[in-house]
Amino acid sequence: MTVDRLIRIFAGSFILVSLALGVEGSPLFVSKWFLAFTAFVGFNLFQFGFSNVCPLGMILKRLGVSDAPSTCAR
Repeated sequence: MTVDRLIRIFAGSFILVSLALGVEGSPLFVSKWFLAFTAFVGFNLFQFGFSNVCPLGMILKRLGVSDAPSTCAR
């Protein structure tokens, strides 16, 4: 897996989990403050689109995750 793909997986997972924990109608509801985490992830994705700087991407690269596109990408 590449860094880009892992960033999308992490962001999507974090958003879904924080929504499940922050929306009152959810059976997993804990607190409305989990919606702030959803906003934080969304803001990071927004700024990544403009600046191409992503803290998670930097961490993944330091951990040795490949930045090259997959072989099936054309």
